[in-house]
Amino acid sequence: MLGSKILSSRTWALLDHLRQWRPAYSPHIQIYLLQQFKSWQRILSTSCAKCAKNQRLKQKRAISEKKLTRYFVDHRRVCVIGGRGGQGINSFHSEPRKEFGGPDGGNGGDGGHVILKADQQIKSLASVLPLYRGFDGERGRSKNCYGVNGGYTYIKVPLGTLVKADGKIVADLAQHGEEYVAAYGGTGGKGNRFFLSNENRAPMTATLGESGQERVLHLELKTMAHAGLVGFPNAGKSSLLRAISNAKPAVAPYPFTTLNPHVGIVHYQDYEQVAVADVPGIIRGAHLNKGLGLAFLRHIEHCRFLLFVVDLSVSEPWIQLQDLKYELEQYEEGLSKRPHAVIGNKIDLPQSKANLLLLKERVEQRVIPLSALTGDNLEALLLHLRDLYDAYVNTEQSRRQNPVKW
Repeated sequence: MLGSKILSSRTWALLDHLRQWRPAYSPHIQIYLLQQFKSWQRILSTSCAKCAKNQRLKQKRAISEKKLTRYFVDHRRVCVIGGRGGQGINSFHSEPRKEFGGPDGGNGGDGGHVILKADQQIKSLASVLPLYRGFDGERGRSKNCYGVNGGYTYIKVPLGTLVKADGKIVADLAQHGEEYVAAYGGTGGKGNRFFLSNENRAPMTATLGESGQERVLHLELKTMAHAGLVGFPNAGKSSLLRAISNAKPAVAPYPFTTLNPHVGIVHYQDYEQVAVADVPGIIRGAHLNKGLGLAFLRHIEHCRFLLFVVDLSVSEPWIQLQDLKYELEQYEEGLSKRPHAVIGNKIDLPQSKANLLLLKERVEQRVIPLSALTGDNLEALLLHLRDLYDAYVNTEQSRRQNPVKW
């Protein structure tokens, strides 16, 4: 037993006979001494892991669902810097019985490039860091040995990523494995062997490596999701996304709960997957950049078709639909005319049924009434969503383009 090795035999005997000892102390002190004796036994009984008493570990603090939720990123500003070239060295060959060996300083290695590479397994730009730096090349060595070139730094981005520099599109990564050199590495320096000539047989010159290219690029996804939920704050878009997919956006009874877009995947029996984005709520005057209007409207621009979510519990819900289309049209002409559907949410409330009839009289398109809270009539939405997706796929194939698959 480990305790007998730590304590002397005399001390251990005193502790062992503590229970039979009856001192003239108060009962409280006796209970305290017995508790201390039991704790000493638990600490010292470490000779066998199975025999020792297991002490309970403190449980980790539970993290809220809101902090665990990962939001979708469809725009990222990134600074890329190519690797620096290695320096050339100044060296002369040294060998017995060879007095004039001549220069043998090698060149430095080139710096590594920073390359953007499209990967079909990546769906969001959330993993892209704000700064990337290429690997530097190694310095040259004697005996005409060149330095090793710096390795390439790859940045994986989703398919359909647009690369912009100074407001102009410089690359469109649409195919899997397609690459774009975002920043070139610097050229390695020259050793003194490079400067050997008939006029200069013993050059003493060696140059440093060049710095890598430095650029600031803006990455932007052409397609954020197949469908985008468009509506005013507190219209029930996040609740609807939770009802039709496994996404877990934050839900609360106050406006602007969603400040970042979330994407959920709707699965069908034929293994087709439709991506639906929960776009943060739009307010009146969003096209004038009120609040975060332009940032929110940019997310909608990256959706192939739209789902207008209208709150049926408010009076005159058709005005919401008119305002939403007006904001989209002011931001980009033709954006509100994309294939879309009108969804009347919160049909479970008593005043919603009367407003639904008035909405159908003033809207030409089909209105799908449902309740994201109770799940009423969600099947009609899923079927209509699939019709919109199939129409999108047929349109892309007729243009001889590959539709975005999730």
